[in-house]
Amino acid sequence: MNEKFFDLKKEKQDRMINAALKIFALNGYKHASTDDIVSEAGISKGLLFHYFGSKLGLYTFLYDYSVRFMKLELTTGVIATTDYFEIRKQIEFAKMQVLKNYPYMQQFLNRSKSENVNEALLAIEEPRREMAEVYASLMEKVDKSLFAENVDFNKLDSMLEYTIKGLMNERFQDASFQPEMLYEETVSYLTMMKKLAYHK
Repeated sequence: MNEKFFDLKKEKQDRMINAALKIFALNGYKHASTDDIVSEAGISKGLLFHYFGSKLGLYTFLYDYSVRFMKLELTTGVIATTDYFEIRKQIEFAKMQVLKNYPYMQQFLNRSKSENVNEALLAIEEPRREMAEVYASLMEKVDKSLFAENVDFNKLDSMLEYTIKGLMNERFQDASFQPEMLYEETVSYLTMMKKLAYHK
């Protein structure tokens, strides 16, 4: 990537980043079109390639940028607690802060998990591992003795992950996405599940 990208005004940087996040999040790497990205960003194709060299260069930059941004929020925003649902709540609050600036960043990261183009997968292998390690380190703190005996922690965690992704997708599809409202809705599910999953 051309480091001069960061010499651009922040507003223009964010406009280009948000346009690319949106197109990659909605279409995946293979079907994302650089024509759509430049149209969404209101820039020339020449400018895009000047800064990022190629579609793969742009995708790699976006993934690195997203991971760095998300890691910063998660590592500073999640304070020490052993309560799984409190940790989850703090993770979602950190994500909400990110989505205020970059509405499609979480969807972009979610979409990348099901990416099946080899060149894209290889390009993001290292930051993808870093992101997984951040989540794993947060989950290591969980006190699993708080859960009722019949609760499978891994299945519960997966179920909540699917629920939260589903809520986000739904809000984008019906054009009602607002980070604060999504966070409140997510918290209501976490509160309900806590009552069901912990020892009475």
